Amino acid sequence: MKREFWRHFDFWLFGSVVFLGVFGIVMIRSAIAGNEVLAEYIPRQILFFVIGIAVMLGVALVDYHYWASLSRIMYIVIVAFLAIIFVLGQVSFGAQRWLDIGFAVIQPSELAKIVMILVMANYFQNSYHEPHDFLWVVRSGLLALGITVWVLLQPDLSTSIVLVVIWFALLWMAGLPVRYMIVLGLAAVVISGLAFPFLEEYQQARIITFLFPDPNARHGNEYNVEQALVTIGSGGWFGQGYGHSSQVQLRFLKVRHTDFIFSAMAAEFGFVGTVIVILLLIFVILRCVRAARIASDLYGGLIAFGFATLIFFQTAVNIGVNLNVIPVTGLTLPFISYGGSSLLSLCFGIGLVESVVARNKTLEF
Repeated sequence: MKREFWRHFDFWLFGSVVFLGVFGIVMIRSAIAGNEVLAEYIPRQILFFVIGIAVMLGVALVDYHYWASLSRIMYIVIVAFLAIIFVLGQVSFGAQRWLDIGFAVIQPSELAKIVMILVMANYFQNSYHEPHDFLWVVRSGLLALGITVWVLLQPDLSTSIVLVVIWFALLWMAGLPVRYMIVLGLAAVVISGLAFPFLEEYQQARIITFLFPDPNARHGNEYNVEQALVTIGSGGWFGQGYGHSSQVQLRFLKVRHTDFIFSAMAAEFGFVGTVIVILLLIFVILRCVRAARIASDLYGGLIAFGFATLIFFQTAVNIGVNLNVIPVTGLTLPFISYGGSSLLSLCFGIGLVESVVARNKTLEF
C-alpha cells in the first residue's frame, strides 16, 4: 500500500505548495523588516509551515473516505467553535474572529472552509441519486447556512462569501440544473442589494470607498489601496530587489504582510516575478482540478474541486483588491500571506487532495 501511495503521490503539487510556503515566509520577512513588534511573526510562520507540512503528509496518508464518517461530528464541532468565537472571541478590526487558547491564537473560520468542503461533498455524494429539485437545493443551502451564519455574525463578510462560493461550486459540480442556477444567480444579486443597509459600518465604507474613491485621502482603505497601486507600479518589469522597495521598507504600504503582500511582492520582484507566482498558484489549482477529474468517486472529486475553488477564489479576490478592481475584503493570498490558521487549513486541504490522487483508479501524468 505504501509503495502504491508514493507511486501515485502528486510530487508536483507538493513541491509547488512547499515553494509557495517558503516564498511566503521570505516575503513576510521583508514586509515586516525593522518592525520589532512584528518580529515574532517570522518564527511563528515558520513553525506553522513545518507543522503544516506534517499535517499535509499525515492527511494524505489517511484514506479520504474516512472523513465522510466524521462529517456530522466535524459539522457540530466547527459550529460550536464559531459560536464560542461569537461570545468570547478576541476583537480585532471591529470583528470577533480569533480565539486565544493561551499558547496560540486560532481562527476557526479558516478551518470552517475545509469543513464546508467535506460536509457538502458528503451530502452531495449521499444524495446523488435523489431528484435534483428545488428541495434538494434548499436542503444543501440550509446545511451550508448552518456554518455560514456564525461566520457572518462575527462579522466576517469576506469569509462568509467564500463559504457561499464553495457551496455553490459544489452544488454546480453535483449537477445543479441550469434553471436553478439562473434563479440562484438572480437571488444573489437581489440579496446583495437588500443586505447593504445591514452591513457593518466599516463594510459599507469599503464598498462606498471603492465606488466613490477620494484621491486625496490620507488614511483608511482609500489610502491603503492607493499606496498598493503605487507600490505595484514602482516594481516595473523586474522589481527593485528583495528588501529594497522604499514603499515597503519605509512602511508607506500598510497591512503589507497579509492583505497587501501581493503589492510588496510586485515592488520587489516586478511584473515578471508576480507572473511567475501567479502561474504557480494556477498550477496548484489545475493539479487540484486534475485530482477531481481522476478521482475514484464523486466524494473525492468534490473534495478536490472544492479546494481548487477555494484557492482560485481567494487568489483572484486578493489580487483584485491589490489592483483596485474590487472592494477591500481582507482575504489573504493562499500560502503566501501571514496567518497560521490559514496556512494550516490550506495544508490540510492539500493533504486531502493528495489522498484523493493517491487512491484514484487511473494514474495520469
